Amino acid sequence: MYDLLSSPVDYGGLTLKNRVIFAPTTLGMSEEEQISFFERVAAGGCALIIVGDVPVGKHGFGTSLFSKKGFEHYQSLANAVHAHGCKLCAQLHQSDSDFGAILKCVPGMLTHQMTPDEMRKKLNEAVGPYITRLPVHKVKEITASFGPAAERAMEAGFDLIQIHGDRMCGSFSSAVFNHRTDEYGGSAENRARFAVEAVEAVRRCLPEVPIDYKLAVRQENPHYGNAGILKEELPIFVPLLEAAGVTSFHVALANHSDLTDTIPPANHPVFGQPGCFLSFCDAVRPLTKCSLCGVGGLNDPNFIEEQLQAGRIDCAAMSRQLIADPEWPNKVFSGRTKELKRCVRCNKACLGGLMAHQGTHCIYERKEQP
Repeated sequence: MYDLLSSPVDYGGLTLKNRVIFAPTTLGMSEEEQISFFERVAAGGCALIIVGDVPVGKHGFGTSLFSKKGFEHYQSLANAVHAHGCKLCAQLHQSDSDFGAILKCVPGMLTHQMTPDEMRKKLNEAVGPYITRLPVHKVKEITASFGPAAERAMEAGFDLIQIHGDRMCGSFSSAVFNHRTDEYGGSAENRARFAVEAVEAVRRCLPEVPIDYKLAVRQENPHYGNAGILKEELPIFVPLLEAAGVTSFHVALANHSDLTDTIPPANHPVFGQPGCFLSFCDAVRPLTKCSLCGVGGLNDPNFIEEQLQAGRIDCAAMSRQLIADPEWPNKVFSGRTKELKRCVRCNKACLGGLMAHQGTHCIYERKEQP
């Protein structure tokens, strides 16, 4: 019944056992909890897990590929998911958060006069000035660092590299944030330069490794997303990224706005429908022969199979659905769809849990507790 969804696919040079991908997600879990969770997802039949926000730098936020403990964590994670025939992808990123702006928020956070959401908005406001003022030599250091980080990730056991097209890549890409007047700003070609150099750095270090790119698309009328690329700019960005070495695109809404836009609940005024971001895939499809992965409200196997059959996407990424039911792929492929715990896109324990610093979970977990 789910002939394409259950079938193997060549995803930009990497063979996946089916078309289900765990979308990169901030989980707010300890390293031990993360390994346990991803092992459950892998055992449940998922073909590829994208580990979100793997930093390219040796210092800063997130688990580092360059520290002994961090490297060993990624090795353990790779071994855990590979044992179930699941592939692992490192989403490499460079934060665009201004450290000085973060320090200014600390007193308000410590005294509880500023909520996490308010702090996030303050940091978003600081992105534009921060990336606009970065010295060129520093920019080139950052883009070059994607290469050694990718090498380190492959040594740890990752199968695929994804360049995070949000964060600093997306901020350089966006005319909302990027007000530079040098070779990294102004025209769409110049604003693409940061991302292109990051991809080229990976390709120089790893000539044969597949490179996925999280293509963050923003839109106007109505306005959603502040980083990333306008649909009208895709004909410029997509060929440049492909020429640099990208072999597949993971297409989503750009970030740096409300989290309920990039992780939309079912009652979202624009993105409440299933497959809410697939229109962005439709805009990318005529521009490339690379594999496309869609995301956004994909929890119904019948709907996903229809999109695959129509050629809109080659793979379906989901996060909240696999948090709700890590066994979703196995249940679907074995005809046990009545047993599915379907994500209702309420955002209560997933996004809500993350914002409350309680980790990303699901309302189903609460119901299962005695």
